[in-house]
Amino acid sequence: MPSRQPLTDWQKTGLKLTSSQQGRDVVLAIDLTGSVRLNDEGRLRLKQIIQDSLRPGDAVYVAPFASTVNPLQPQIDCLAADAAIPFSGKPADIERILQKLPLESSDALQNTDIQIAEATIYKGLAQLNQCRLTANKPVRTQSVVWITDAPLLTKPGIASAVWVETPASSPYRQQNSAQSQERQAWIDALPLKLRSQNIGNYNLSVVDIAPTVQEFCTPAPGGQETCLIDSYLFQQLWLPVLLSSVGILTALAGGIWWFRYWRSLQQAWKLTIADESDSEHQICYLRNRQRLGIGSDIECQGHDIRGYLRREGNRLFLEPSDELPIHYQNREVTQRQILTGRCIRLHYPHKSRDLELIITIS
Repeated sequence: MPSRQPLTDWQKTGLKLTSSQQGRDVVLAIDLTGSVRLNDEGRLRLKQIIQDSLRPGDAVYVAPFASTVNPLQPQIDCLAADAAIPFSGKPADIERILQKLPLESSDALQNTDIQIAEATIYKGLAQLNQCRLTANKPVRTQSVVWITDAPLLTKPGIASAVWVETPASSPYRQQNSAQSQERQAWIDALPLKLRSQNIGNYNLSVVDIAPTVQEFCTPAPGGQETCLIDSYLFQQLWLPVLLSSVGILTALAGGIWWFRYWRSLQQAWKLTIADESDSEHQICYLRNRQRLGIGSDIECQGHDIRGYLRREGNRLFLEPSDELPIHYQNREVTQRQILTGRCIRLHYPHKSRDLELIITIS
């Protein structure tokens, strides 16, 4: 039954998130009465909908309908597993749906009772999602593709001036009949969005229904209240929300790390150089991808270059020259050598003395 209790914004958002990874329920509701007479353009557009707009995971219901004299009402039952045609995107699925479509009208069928078709389909689709709710399965977005010349979503008590074909004995002609009131209750309870395009003597209309269920909150003993949707959404979303939160926090932490790393690359290193042969300290600055010559930019005994300090990112390398030797960690450096730590000690021979060069990085 339709509920008079509206959903909150966060419940609507939760149901939308729950259905986001699911297929849709798509009903192809085709009027078989003689006044419609599906033409070539209508067949083309139906095939276009099936071939181009259906997505893998959708469930397709073919629902032909006609008059109450010879009723062909859509059979949508959440307990009937074979009621839907599962669509996986394969050509065989497209062909199976096309073969099931009744593309020929009949002169023997007339007086379309459009309101009974609407009531049956909208209530059936609501039942599908309500059964998913009680079974703790994800709800779905739903759509109805109408092929009919009858008006849709009319007010209760349809008059001949609005639609003359409704049978005179139909309870939907009466505004206050139980059937008219129930149909209107479902139209009010479901978030329906109608788009329509005229094709000759009939319309191709699409009614999209956002994922929804009927909420019933009931007072319970102990000052409590029992509801349907809140606990359902918690069971459906706690794991995705947890994983999303972990992903967001990880991405945020990664973003902060990368920002700090990028900032560190933009900053110049301050090198304080102490040479035991000189009482004064030298100050040099080294930016990313720059190098300083030991013996030119960095003063030491002798006039030749002993090597280069090269910065790559946040790493410092010593590149020896072929002119004079230089030592690091008691070994002569003969090839590119990474230097570690904030205080680096280099040794170099000069006039039979072993001199030390102390480089402090800040």
